[in-house]
Amino acid sequence: MRLDKYLKVSRLIKRRSVAADACSASRVLLNDKEAKPAKEVKVGDVIEVVYGSSRLRVRVTSIAEVTKKQDASDLYEVID
Repeated sequence: MRLDKYLKVSRLIKRRSVAADACSASRVLLNDKEAKPAKEVKVGDVIEVVYGSSRLRVRVTSIAEVTKKQDASDLYEVID
């Protein structure tokens, strides 16, 4: 699955266009490397998203094309 779509489906970023913009602006890292929006995400990958002055690091635990809002957090686990 594309990185921008995963960020949207997992509700880490609200809209796919915003996720793509964040990737293009180097505010999203995939396995500690800058990633373009089209980069493929796999189970076990580590994603780091920079929100202003804070950072969120998550490990991908599952991939789904669509998910309910209450189940979105099951797609990843937060790591420090």
